[in-house]
Amino acid sequence: MQAAVVNVPGQAPKYQFFPDPVAEEGEALVRVRAAGLHPIVKGLASGSHYASANVGHGPSVPGVDGVGVLGDGSRVYFLFVRQPWGTMAERAAAPRKTCIPVPDNLDDVLAAAIANPGMSAWATLQERAHLMPGETVLIMGATGVAGQLAIQAARQLGAKRVIAAGRNVEAIASADVDAVVALGQPEDAVRDAFAAEAASGIDLVIDYLWGRPTELLLQALARGFKAQATHKTRLVEVGASAGETITLPGATLRSIDLTLFGGGFGATPLDRILATIPTLFAMAAAGAVRMAVEPVPLTQVETAWSRVDKGKRIVFTI
Repeated sequence: MQAAVVNVPGQAPKYQFFPDPVAEEGEALVRVRAAGLHPIVKGLASGSHYASANVGHGPSVPGVDGVGVLGDGSRVYFLFVRQPWGTMAERAAAPRKTCIPVPDNLDDVLAAAIANPGMSAWATLQERAHLMPGETVLIMGATGVAGQLAIQAARQLGAKRVIAAGRNVEAIASADVDAVVALGQPEDAVRDAFAAEAASGIDLVIDYLWGRPTELLLQALARGFKAQATHKTRLVEVGASAGETITLPGATLRSIDLTLFGGGFGATPLDRILATIPTLFAMAAAGAVRMAVEPVPLTQVETAWSRVDKGKRIVFTI
């Protein structure tokens, strides 16, 4: 079959022949139609993602999920294909338990684009952070694809106030947010902007950035220390696009009533994450959640691979 093939970790895949997968017990053979180029796909292919240890050596097909057709003609979203196969190929053998029906009025490309960042946002807010109606949510990295979906999910789940922090603020010019913190400002201005928002209380932080922006946020929260009026804040680390580590002084932790935890496949049970997808698909089909998508033929994978995510998700069509 034709597929995108990573021959050397860290290099862009090439469009070439690769052995066909053979479905084993509990798997279904899928004729693939679309597969999203998500940040996790690049991270796994380069070896930089925390789950890269589970990826074998030698040539492999990238891709963690996709949309395709089963042998009986039903259209499904699927994920977690057995290595060394991935989803960016003409065919894939997927675990039957991860094959989820796609609504007739939701097209292949949007379904393949929205599932990964959408379930990340929805599962993080609902299953991990337990967002309560009326709470204030700060989304760090709100101008990326996942961040924009997190804005919409927070509103759907009843957030009273949504604060968006990011560099490409033009990407959320029309987003349903109450305030924007532009991270492209000098650090003192960013810290002051966070402090101004924290003065009214931030209940929940969904963090796709980590690194220096998160350090500035925590400094701002600590600056507002009041022994008799400490506000409880939950911070869920979901991504690290701004840096893999932070410096966290002990005094900062002693100054904030902070609960810090992570969101991801290792932090939330898989069945709970998968359970969010039908709801997400129904909302996307109804137009209740939206995202920008760029379909690209898989034949162009080598040139499209290194494009930077600027609020639009690339989906390879097969």
